[in-house]
Amino acid sequence: MKRTVALLLAAVLTLICCSSALAAAPDRYTITNPYADVDWESAGQYKTALHTHTNASDGSATLRQSIERHVETGFDIVAVTDHGVVDQGWDDGAKQNMIKTLLGVLGRSEGDLEYLGDEGTFADGTNYRLTKTLSGDDYLYAGERTILRLPYGVENNAVSVNAHVNSWFVNSTDNSVTTYEDAVRRIEREGGVSVINHPGEYTKARYELTSADAYDEENAAYAYYINKYAYLLDKYPSCIGIDINSKGDDRTRFERVLWDILLTRFSANGRNVFAIASSDAHQLNKIDTGFSLLLTPALSSAAARRALEKGEFFAASHCIGNPEELEEYSAALRAFYGEGNRTLIRVDAALAAMRERIDGIEAGRYDRDDSIGAEYTVLDGNGFTTVDSFPSVKAIRVDDNENTIGIETGDALIVRFVSNGRTVAVLPADDAVLDLDDYGDLIGDYVRAEVFGDGGILYTQAFLLNAEAHAGSADVVKGVRELGFLDFLLAEINRWMKVIARFFRSVT
Repeated sequence: MKRTVALLLAAVLTLICCSSALAAAPDRYTITNPYADVDWESAGQYKTALHTHTNASDGSATLRQSIERHVETGFDIVAVTDHGVVDQGWDDGAKQNMIKTLLGVLGRSEGDLEYLGDEGTFADGTNYRLTKTLSGDDYLYAGERTILRLPYGVENNAVSVNAHVNSWFVNSTDNSVTTYEDAVRRIEREGGVSVINHPGEYTKARYELTSADAYDEENAAYAYYINKYAYLLDKYPSCIGIDINSKGDDRTRFERVLWDILLTRFSANGRNVFAIASSDAHQLNKIDTGFSLLLTPALSSAAARRALEKGEFFAASHCIGNPEELEEYSAALRAFYGEGNRTLIRVDAALAAMRERIDGIEAGRYDRDDSIGAEYTVLDGNGFTTVDSFPSVKAIRVDDNENTIGIETGDALIVRFVSNGRTVAVLPADDAVLDLDDYGDLIGDYVRAEVFGDGGILYTQAFLLNAEAHAGSADVVKGVRELGFLDFLLAEINRWMKVIARFFRSVT
């Protein structure tokens, strides 16, 4: 019955997209599986914080408080990535810096720095100790938990206008006025790994109200920014991708739109673009909002780096802020599991709050245009989860001969497959096998999956289709790619033109 409902939903989605489900598909796809080398029986799935802050820059908590909360919320790997401050270690408190001083003057950093020392006791009574191995890796042992410190985390471009780039593994930063490319080029030259943080902060896509408007390629400003990010990812392979869900997902709710645009371009060239999720936590109650799950055989920085570079990880979040995505999950939950299940109640409550906020902005009931400010979340006000489960992937099975991608899940309800920015299929989690032959020209040059459950969402990296045949056959940059440092003004102009138009609509 669930399978029948899934196929009916897919048919409806096909009609909406004006696509033909009966269109001829290739006799056989060659599927590039980013998880092909993962041993699902032995690999660890390490909960990883790739982007978090302390009061060494503009976070409200000390490093000691931040690490204690990461212990409490079950993290296995933590990168401390303060603005313009390279993380040299968690033991030594002698790290005052000009960034903290400057931000203190601006009222964005308060309190003394507080590190861990070699050993001690957290506020909750948990004893801990720090050790460094012969390989140079730092480990925190706290109670029954072991946490790996990801070395040399930093958020670059500290004094730039939201052109933020996270990097790891290289002891370097530049606190002059720099651009995206300045940071990414330096990180590649010095042997690090980077990712573009929350693109919607720079593009102002965070202020859009619908997925259709966000990153609309007919909009000159968005077309430019898409080209800018495509250029960076194309030229600098050490920049592995973009952040698609962070800090509760209110401001990043449209980054999946950007990711799909980039994937559409890159997969037509036989290449991938990876996505991370993070907390970007400036407060303790944000630490468990978003994270990445690294699939590695060992808890080490070398293994973590390999996973990031190969795409052997999932982006994950306890929060979803995109109303169109939640509407699809609501419909699927109702179809597969009926009215009254607790997840559907939560999703519909979040949707109601989002719709009220959107309607209020459109009608001018709010004094200023802002992000929607509502999301599906299972975290309480203190940042702790209110449910006992989180969706997981137990194994991924790809069969080129049968043209299928199967996702074996745990604690999940729905698996949504996406290609070229369109929903291909929404399936019940206990029968999440996508047969590419069933979906005709809904299938583009890649497929990615979202695994949704009561505890939140998990995003797979993309599976490329016929990548070898596509290699080098398409341009990923389709227009102007760089207008200089002041190009952030395009976003401001674009945003305020829409605000003005919205105002006149509300008074007429």
